Amino acid sequence: MIRRESKTGARDCRIGRVSVLDPFVFLFVLLLVWRGARLGFLAGAFSLAGVVLGAALGSRLAPALLGDRGDLLYGSAITLASILAFAVIGDILARSAGGYLREKLASPASRWLDGLGGAALGAALSLTLVWVAAILALSAPFLSPTHPAMRESAFVQVLGDRMPSHLLAQAVARLDPLPEFRGPEADVAEPDENVTRDPDVSAAASRVVRISGVACGYGVEGSGWVAGKNLVVTNAHVVAGELSTRVQPAGTGVPLPAKVVVFDERNDVAVLRVKGLGLPPLPLDEPGNDEPVAILGFPENGPYDVRSGRTGETERVISSDAYNRGPVERTVTSFRGYVRPGNSGGPVVNGDGAVVATIFASRADSDKAGYGIPSSIVQQLVELAKDRRTPVPTDECAN
Repeated sequence: MIRRESKTGARDCRIGRVSVLDPFVFLFVLLLVWRGARLGFLAGAFSLAGVVLGAALGSRLAPALLGDRGDLLYGSAITLASILAFAVIGDILARSAGGYLREKLASPASRWLDGLGGAALGAALSLTLVWVAAILALSAPFLSPTHPAMRESAFVQVLGDRMPSHLLAQAVARLDPLPEFRGPEADVAEPDENVTRDPDVSAAASRVVRISGVACGYGVEGSGWVAGKNLVVTNAHVVAGELSTRVQPAGTGVPLPAKVVVFDERNDVAVLRVKGLGLPPLPLDEPGNDEPVAILGFPENGPYDVRSGRTGETERVISSDAYNRGPVERTVTSFRGYVRPGNSGGPVVNGDGAVVATIFASRADSDKAGYGIPSSIVQQLVELAKDRRTPVPTDECAN
């Protein structure tokens, strides 16, 4: 997550190289160590507890403050402002209580130990904040200009090695509410890795997009693919409850505003109209049983990812819809392959680069299998979207 590797396995950056960010990180750590020594351990610990409790309260109140506004930047700003405001209030109140207790320390030795403990607490807190900020920033596509400097940072690299970065990255990725689905198992052979190197599969990359938006005060990310002129297919649960959705071509381009023109909660499919997208559509094909396929998308809101898979049967099942409501009757295609949060709405393509299914869930007991909406159903909805220009409601948030 912190250190990027090339296809050959070689690291793109080395610990020995100093990033432009490192001097600022060092000064930040030094500042919090000095502040911790000055406050003392008691006041510092109380202050930290107040910040955590205040931030938790602010995050709970953010959706109410956001109201009906759904713009990604506005929603993120309101959520961040709410968290920061309540964190500051919690800090002031709790630090005052801790400072009162520190005044009760009579001996110089106890005050010296309290100051030493405060410095250690400041160092630990500052490094933890740097680590969390780096993970969150590297997971945010709109901060991509800062990613090279962050990956080169010696502080970030060392912290990434010694802290549970994958757990935090997974927690961030849960902002894609990837459902877990209990359906027919894909009783097929192991996936064939060769399909991921097929030229037609590689050519499909430019037509796979990242989807982002705000639902109920929280950012949501997923994947999608170009299905027609200025049309993108994704999951209904990815855009559910969003008043503003953005599409980022190839996951690295300029995010473009999108409007939902088809919203099928039964099959968990949404079709978006994206003005100025200007990308050719991916072809469609029927999924074949035991067919080698590639799973494309932006799992965990990270870089573009290609995984090998193999499709199973396409069957009618009784299950829930995009809101986990039901029962409903629907048609799904099972497949073997690695599926993670963020893959929602991404395409499953065959060796010709044609979409055979659109991912909507992982298997309930495994992340090595998943389910997709077959191309025949998606094609009907794309045809419906071609003549639509007016956005349709996306109902409430999926989760």
